Amino acid sequence: MIGEIIAIGSELTSGRVLNTTSRFAAGLLFGAGHDILSMATIGDTPAEISKTLLRATKRADFIIVTGGLGATSDDLTSEVVGQALGRPAVFHPEIFDKIKARHVKADDGDLKTLKKLAVLPTGAEILNPEGKMAGYLLVHDSKPIFFLPGVPHEMQELLADKVIPRLALWQGGEANLVKQRVYKVFGLGETEINRRVAHLEREEDGRVRIGYYPVFPEVHLSLAVIAGDRANIEKIFQHLEDEVKTALGDALFGTDDDTMESVVGELLLSQKKMLATAESCSGGLIGYKITAVSGSSNYFAGGVIAYSNDLKEKFLGVDSDLLARHGAVSSAVAKAMAAGIRSKTAADIGLAVTGIAGPTGGTLEKPVGTVFIALSTPDETIDIPCRFAGDRWQVQELSAVTSLDLIRRLLLGLKLQIC
Repeated sequence: MIGEIIAIGSELTSGRVLNTTSRFAAGLLFGAGHDILSMATIGDTPAEISKTLLRATKRADFIIVTGGLGATSDDLTSEVVGQALGRPAVFHPEIFDKIKARHVKADDGDLKTLKKLAVLPTGAEILNPEGKMAGYLLVHDSKPIFFLPGVPHEMQELLADKVIPRLALWQGGEANLVKQRVYKVFGLGETEINRRVAHLEREEDGRVRIGYYPVFPEVHLSLAVIAGDRANIEKIFQHLEDEVKTALGDALFGTDDDTMESVVGELLLSQKKMLATAESCSGGLIGYKITAVSGSSNYFAGGVIAYSNDLKEKFLGVDSDLLARHGAVSSAVAKAMAAGIRSKTAADIGLAVTGIAGPTGGTLEKPVGTVFIALSTPDETIDIPCRFAGDRWQVQELSAVTSLDLIRRLLLGLKLQIC
């Protein structure tokens, strides 16, 4: 299919914010077998939004629109789209109820502003009704138009998990009867995943669509089955899902809306265990991810960001001689940090991370990306040396997600993955 991408936002046209969403979308769509006719970046101007959208509807098979879906006065996409396509705005009370549930402390003024998020053009289909981010589909003149948030990570998730699978199944302006699921993988590369499961698509003679979408540092695999009746879909899908799970093995950590932190949280909760963290190079990122999940106070005792050696000694009980002999970035210190935070908090599991995120600070012996992760339980304290590639953000993100994955593996009794 031939598509167009339209990115909306005056912050993009002024140069204040780099347009990374269009580049990501183009790469993912091209990899899924689609051709991109045009990529437009326009400001929050109603006339320009309307003109650009109408032009795209006349020459593209599908359209991706990003940005302008927020609640502020300069977020005009939904309003302008409704006018341009002749689709009057409709208030969705079920959406507003979910918005209010997520903003329990909002006053009447705030709720009046947030109400805008529940007003969409006639015929809009919410892409992820249970998700927190905006995003919807309109079918206009038998062509799908996907409206996605401008926030990069939100847009990327919806594009990979919802848009790409829908496009793969689009025929004649509507989707066939389909069952679809997204499998989330950590620790296997896209090429290796493809090698393990590509044969499944050939088994069902065109009724199966499998897509591979990197969403750093994970890879999401989309499995969709097309069939003429629900019973046949269920039969085929169950067989293929079993095959996918076997092929991906321990690297498969969740499906659909699961996140690594939510999966770990559920395991800790079900096993009635408390976790505490001691972070250095990750700078509190692990604690941030854990506490992004509602109810995390039931299994997360808290953490210490011990960036300096002084704080490692004072708050975690790391011996100064140990620091002097091995250096802060070492297996010995990581183990001492993990044992120290577990002892201080009386948690069941202590997790520690220390390393060199870069771009400075590396040496020949310990280059940038050297990270040591340690886990401490009442039975043992173990360390996992890692060597990550990438910029500072990527090293920190890999450190955090790898740490959470190690907790997952520990709780499930799986082999601890060596970085």
